Parts: sequence; C-alpha cells; structure tokens
Amino acid sequence: MDTLFFVFSKLVQFCIEPLNWVIVFVALSLLFLSLRKPHLCKRFLLFALADLLLVGWLPTSEVFLRTLEDSVPKAQLAQMSEADFGGIIILGGAIEGGEIAVDRGEVSIYSAAERVTKAFELIRKYPDLPFIFSGFSNRLSPIGVSEADAFKQLVAEQGLLDRNAHYENQSRNTYENVILMKPMILDLGARGIKEADAPPKPWLLITSASHMYRSVKIFQKQGISVIPVSVDYQTGNRLNWSSFDLMEGGKLWNNFLHEAVGLLAYWITGKI
Repeated sequence: MDTLFFVFSKLVQFCIEPLNWVIVFVALSLLFLSLRKPHLCKRFLLFALADLLLVGWLPTSEVFLRTLEDSVPKAQLAQMSEADFGGIIILGGAIEGGEIAVDRGEVSIYSAAERVTKAFELIRKYPDLPFIFSGFSNRLSPIGVSEADAFKQLVAEQGLLDRNAHYENQSRNTYENVILMKPMILDLGARGIKEADAPPKPWLLITSASHMYRSVKIFQKQGISVIPVSVDYQTGNRLNWSSFDLMEGGKLWNNFLHEAVGLLAYWITGKI
C-alpha cells in the first residue's frame, strides 16, 4: 500500500507543477488549431500565457509559501543546552547520491543544502548527542547509493566524529522517514534517560522551513516529541512586488503545492 501511495504521489506531483500545464495548454491549442477551431485555440493560448504570468510574478507564490514557512516557530537553541535534547534528526532531500555520486566519486548537494550545513553545525556543537540521518531516494527508480550513505561519506570528509552516527537508508518519503526511524529514536532515547521515571527528551529536527509543518505533524502522530530547526527559507519578510522570474517562481510554486497536496493526502490517509 505504501508503494502504491508513493507511485501515486509522484504522478500527482507531475500534474500539479504549474509550468507543466503550459505544455498541456499549448498542446491543446495546437490540437484545436488542427481541428479548425480557432476560438478554442486562442482560449488555450491565453490560458498558457496566464499560467506563465502567474508563475513568474513572484508575489503570487511568495505569499503562500511564506505562510507555510512561518507556520512553525523557529526554535531558540541559544536558550537551551545539550542536556535538553535526546538527539538530532536530519531528514533527507538535499543530497544527490544515486548514479552521479557513483560515477563522479563526489556527493552533490542541492538547493536545500542548509539541511546538511545545519546538521554539521549541530553535530559539532553537540558532539555527545546521537544523530540520525534518514533518506534513501525520492525517485521511482533509484540508482546508486542512498542519501544516507552519501551523508555518511560527507560526515567522513568533514572529519566529524561518527561514534553517535545512525543512518536509515530505506525511506522514500517523509512518512517512511518517521516510521522507519521510530524504533531507533525510542531505543536511543531510552539509553539517554538516566532516571527510570524521566520523560523522553525531544529531538532536534532539521528540515526545510516549508516542509517542517508536515514533518512535525507526522512525528506528533507517532508520539515523538521534536524541536523544529527550520532551514532553507525561500521567502523573506517582504514580497517582491516588482520581480518576475519564471525559474524562481516555478520553484516556489512547486515547493508550496508539493507541501499543500502532501498535507491533504496525509490527512486523508490518516498519517497526520
């Protein structure tokens, strides 16, 4: 069932990407042009133009994505100590393992690189805390090394201590991240509690700001307490009213729609 859900989510993701609809509208306009129906041809060309304008004018996507990024307050770690935490959780989604890492011998980090850099920062700051990196691949047909194995390589290259390192390398989405990590979190949390009646400590959770709300809800559903460490912010405090950028707008819309549809799907299926 989880595999079917994963495959269906990829199909939905393709369908909701706004720039993909430009191709659909242009194809339909060409179809109606060949059928000698110019009024329908013009209508779908206008739809394509409207789609491009909506995507490219940045405030249209920024206003929604900023609301999502601000939905979970950022943790004030400066006011807390290492003793307050059970460990560190790093969710995959920023690293390209796969075939490129195998062919080139180098690990590539994508736009969400802050997930990795923040992880390195906290691992150095709290060397006695266990940390778990979770992620295999979000591709339908993964090839090469997993994200977790790629992160393990980066840890070694950075010269970080790995005595408290733990890796989960089978998950394909956020729900599987949590489900497959849960036994590890409970086991490591129990080891870190010195008093028998002491409550479990919350874990620091590193992921993108736009992804944090859905992630926290899944952890809460599984009874795991986390402290959000949001990174990879894509919006600021002000909207860029005069900015038009198709590439940036497409990325922001994709991020927002991916999370919005993911929240809806997880709610329907009882995952949050």
